[in-house]
Amino acid sequence: MFQKISQAIKETLNTFSAEDQILFNNKTISIDKTNFQPLSQKENKTIAFVDGGQAEIISTGNFCLSFIRIFAQTFQNNKKISSHKNEFYLFTKAKWVNDDLHYESQMFPLNEKLINEEDLFISSNHPTIKNGTERASISKVSNMARRFAELSLASKLQVDFIILDGTLTPTFQNEDQFLQKLPKNTSAIAKSSQLFTVSGNSPSVLLNKLGPIGCWSYQLNAQTHFIKLHQQAKHVFRFEGSTEVLPYLIPNSQDPLFLGYPYGLIFADQFARITNQEKSSLKTKFLLQIPEIKDYLSTTNAHDILDSIS
Repeated sequence: MFQKISQAIKETLNTFSAEDQILFNNKTISIDKTNFQPLSQKENKTIAFVDGGQAEIISTGNFCLSFIRIFAQTFQNNKKISSHKNEFYLFTKAKWVNDDLHYESQMFPLNEKLINEEDLFISSNHPTIKNGTERASISKVSNMARRFAELSLASKLQVDFIILDGTLTPTFQNEDQFLQKLPKNTSAIAKSSQLFTVSGNSPSVLLNKLGPIGCWSYQLNAQTHFIKLHQQAKHVFRFEGSTEVLPYLIPNSQDPLFLGYPYGLIFADQFARITNQEKSSLKTKFLLQIPEIKDYLSTTNAHDILDSIS
């Protein structure tokens, strides 16, 4: 059985062909080796890397309390020169409006307020957050708030280039208005890609096999590229934005733990991340303050109970 499974996987892994086509925006794009553009490193520009972290402190069927942290770190010549941190609590509750269940949020900022609650008001059946045919979990609003706050903070930064984790493609309701406020020097790098080729392959892996030696970018359209930022990197990433920043990212993509991925994004992720210890501490404080919450937690913690059984 294991041999048969292994053989099926091997057959899938060996489907590399320059004749393959990339599926993008419901179109097929032929692979053209002239689209590979070599990159040479440059320095002496300020680059801000932005990422966010979140934790559900208390989540029940009808309300959710989250803690969200947005962090931006600016580098110049591979040296950290300034940082920005924004933190807030987000309380979201279910509310029946116009014959539909909506999610209404209230923010409790620890410093500057980056977004408005009105932008987070959304139907639980809105297609950008719902799960298949079921209405969306209330915790999905925390994802919206984090994303909007990341974009809002990025729009306030005064640097030569801004790099976001993810893409510049709108996913949520009202996200367009935040994307439109971003300066033109904003780009995004996605750690993973959901794109496929016609043969079912991964474009990132295929282009890494077919691409030239060294650092390069491969253009899909005016906005989207695949990039390789270190000669020995095993990873190729999806990039959106102006390729003008790419030569300046090469010196920042030398970390041996993740060759080819900008260290600035690694750093921003680490400082934005909310640890399990932080989450546990915050949860304990609120449970002590409002013991009645425990009755509501019993509606959603069945999986936790099963996971704890050994």
